[in-house]
Amino acid sequence: MTYTQAQIDKANAVDLEKFLRAQGETLVRSGKEYRWKAHDSLTVCGNKWFRHSQSKGGFPVDFVMEFYGKSFPEAVQMLTGETGEVQPEADPAPSPAFRLPLRNVTNANILNYLTQKRKLSPSLVNFFIAAGDIYEDAAHHNVVFVGRDADGHPRYASSRGIREKFRQDAAGAEKAFGFAHRGTDKQLLVFEAPIDLLSFIELFPKNWQQHNYLSLGGVSGKALRQFLSERPDVERVFLCLDADKAGEDACKRLAALLPDSVRVTRIQPCMKDWNDVLVHRAEIPNCNYFKSIVLKEPSKPETVKIIRMSDVELTPVEWLWKPYLPFGKLSVLQGNPGEGKTYFAMHLAAACTNGKLLPNMEPFNVIYQTAEDGLGDTVKPRLIEAGADLDRVLVIDDSDVQLTLSDERIEKAIIENNARLVIIDPIQAYLGADVDMNRANEVRPIFMRLGQVAQRTGCAILLIGHLNKAAGMQSLQRGLGSIDIAAAVRSVMFIGKLKHDPTMRILTHEKSSLAPPGASLAFSLGDEGGFRWGGEYDITADEMLSGIEPQRETKTQQAKDLICTLLAGGKQVFSEDIDKAALEKGIPGRTVRDAKRELGDALKSKIVEGRKKVFWMK
Repeated sequence: MTYTQAQIDKANAVDLEKFLRAQGETLVRSGKEYRWKAHDSLTVCGNKWFRHSQSKGGFPVDFVMEFYGKSFPEAVQMLTGETGEVQPEADPAPSPAFRLPLRNVTNANILNYLTQKRKLSPSLVNFFIAAGDIYEDAAHHNVVFVGRDADGHPRYASSRGIREKFRQDAAGAEKAFGFAHRGTDKQLLVFEAPIDLLSFIELFPKNWQQHNYLSLGGVSGKALRQFLSERPDVERVFLCLDADKAGEDACKRLAALLPDSVRVTRIQPCMKDWNDVLVHRAEIPNCNYFKSIVLKEPSKPETVKIIRMSDVELTPVEWLWKPYLPFGKLSVLQGNPGEGKTYFAMHLAAACTNGKLLPNMEPFNVIYQTAEDGLGDTVKPRLIEAGADLDRVLVIDDSDVQLTLSDERIEKAIIENNARLVIIDPIQAYLGADVDMNRANEVRPIFMRLGQVAQRTGCAILLIGHLNKAAGMQSLQRGLGSIDIAAAVRSVMFIGKLKHDPTMRILTHEKSSLAPPGASLAFSLGDEGGFRWGGEYDITADEMLSGIEPQRETKTQQAKDLICTLLAGGKQVFSEDIDKAALEKGIPGRTVRDAKRELGDALKSKIVEGRKKVFWMK
């Protein structure tokens, strides 16, 4: 935000007594002034303030920046309640009002003050004098500390009296650019005042030029935010502020402002500030100059969990019915409508509950969940016919809340009833009202969770689904819904019969690694016992289901028969009419072209009207 000079003047004209009372602060009258109870050394009078402990004062904008930690625009807005104009994010341009105080011809006075009274070494002071960051002003012989931007241009200056307690920022100085030393490493040490910064270097001189040092010119975080914007690679920040309440409060506030990737440590001097420690260091036992407190640890990035195959324990597959139905896995049984899927599922449930056909296995409980047939008029009579132990066939009551594949009741029912087989018939009815079964991103998570239920409980879960009516597709692709339904399960089975054999068969698809390709089981509808356990490995998946011949040969022959029928008796038919008739019978245009080519010389053609092609038989 940017503010006009009139808005800035308005902010600096605010009565600080009224402002502080509006913030809920307590003031005590002291003559013509008011003393702020939270800071006993600070007094306000009208629109001016003065901090006696630091011989520092100014107007309302500086006050809000100093004691409320606001930036310049934030301070103006807080005082006036007005918003400024939005400006693009960029380093602020130098204030035209900013001028460095005039330099004295010599630095003798400040060198004497800093070395004799402040106990800094001449070499350290001369380092910063040579850099132009410290000099003596001509008018009052004060020490001037210069703050620069990343390009080295002066943007800030603060004067410190050498004969009396006096400190003042130069007119137009920008708090965002404090007195600093820019090093090469990724550590930043932060201080309230330049002399504290220099005193710390004097106390701990080892490799000091590699580190970054910054003076805030108080306790505002503006200079810290600006420095970190220039040096985003900083990884550790040490807050070396004064050991008083203002310093402690500022450390907590500044630590909260810093990015979570930065480690923040409070370095608290054993005396009020770092220059006090330097001046009296001979009196401090065992050189215990400070104590450190970690305020913020960097957030650790989450690592990817890795499983080494060398650590994976080999576990054999347990079978309910080998090689079709494994325990602890999802399996799918698919087939065309009316080809015996439900009949087979009920006989399977019966076999599991009565134990008559299962080899070497005790009877167990089965959860049979169906949405297509009535329990009393259809399901129970069929189970009785199949010889099921009805006490062992269980149904989850979803009359109040419809059951879905994601429902936690499935796992609870398995565990509470010690069920070893769950049959869900059909898949589509239990996906949930909001799930589009043709969207992989919606289907896959549901089947992954259900597969985890099977794995945790060791229960076999059999899902029954219909095949769609698409012609000319592989069986696996004819399952209703996303191909991810088949991809998410361990065993895919198809039910159907062969053209030359009316016996119904269960066939494992070649995708399953649990069964030999083409493993099949034959059974007959209506036969006593329903089906038999065991298997015949005599047919392949492409021969399974609706009894059609291999796709290419069958469709081509159909196309040839259709062409001969249309052209019988010497009829002449346009090519587009042949294609249209073929399409109505589910024969693609490519197959029609193959049929024409195979008919060879028996098929004649000519061009009519310059574009249409007419065919007739020789």
